[in-house]
Amino acid sequence: MFQLLQTDSTTKARRGRLTTRHGVIETPVFMPVGTQGTVKAVSPDELREVGAQIILGNTYHLFIRPGMDVMRHFGGLHSFMGWDGPILTDSGGFQVFSLAKLRKITEEGVHFQSHLDGAPCFLGPREAMEIQAALGSDIAMLFDECPPYPCDHDYAATSLDRTLRWAAKCREVETPGLKFGIVQGATYADLRRRSAEALVALGFDGYAIGGVSVGEPELEMMRAVEHSEPFLPADKPRYAMGLGTPPQMLEMVARGVDMFDCVLPTRLARNGTAFTSRGTINLKNAPFAYDKGPIEDGCLCPACRRFTRGYLRHLVKAEEILGLRLISQHNLYFYLGLMERIRRELEGGSFASFLQSFTDGYASHEIIL
Repeated sequence: MFQLLQTDSTTKARRGRLTTRHGVIETPVFMPVGTQGTVKAVSPDELREVGAQIILGNTYHLFIRPGMDVMRHFGGLHSFMGWDGPILTDSGGFQVFSLAKLRKITEEGVHFQSHLDGAPCFLGPREAMEIQAALGSDIAMLFDECPPYPCDHDYAATSLDRTLRWAAKCREVETPGLKFGIVQGATYADLRRRSAEALVALGFDGYAIGGVSVGEPELEMMRAVEHSEPFLPADKPRYAMGLGTPPQMLEMVARGVDMFDCVLPTRLARNGTAFTSRGTINLKNAPFAYDKGPIEDGCLCPACRRFTRGYLRHLVKAEEILGLRLISQHNLYFYLGLMERIRRELEGGSFASFLQSFTDGYASHEIIL
């Protein structure tokens, strides 16, 4: 399943290989987010062209729409959306707690109202795993509660106890692919350790670090990983859920994380923002109107191979769909290319110097080139 190929000599960074039913994934890896059975504005063929190995689907959203009757009719998410590579599905827990209009947590699961029409719904550990089985997930995430930030220790501990009981129930449900446990515990080191150790004792195919990128400062995000990683087995993949910026992912790789997902590449593209190795640029800005250069010199993405910043600015300002499609492809190519570069640097023993040079040269705010 997971083969640890190499470890960095000066950091905790790892080079690995994860085998799934629908293909082999080279790690560290970035996973484009296809919440509703599509990576927004990008087709499966275009995903392959920009280098995607695996994508995400979401249990909550697909359960709400189109529903499991439709999904079973089409034989699962792969055939439904026309993607033949690996798919990881989130359990839906985060969306239940962040999107549901009303919800009630019980030992059995969560009663909530659909964010679309207010219809009553229920998700529990068994239901979440059965839905992911129907989706045909290659990697199914356990159903968990994602506590808010901030929360006190007592709330976080009670939430964690329930999540661990749910994890044991999730383990009992047969699914066609791999199962990943999710380490919770909010910002508390003792709870993170307890969560990690309890999940490892149950035994899963991989382990995610959840409850990050939920509004906490970046320092707390890093600490969540640092408080969890030492207690996770070296021979299983580690996944930091829902983040982040390019420097954040590099720092997480240095802390021993193998897998990432984030909506930023496509979300920011829809606002005209493109990623470069120096930071982000907003193509709506007036200085790009007459710019004949690509988004980034040397980039081989579909946008940079053929189109100028001036043309892309025109598309964005005119609200033409092609503009957000091309910038989305560029941003995904950038994220996926960064992971490929990290893998090469790890193989060459130069990751630490690359980490330093990249983060030193990357502006955390928007830049004008």
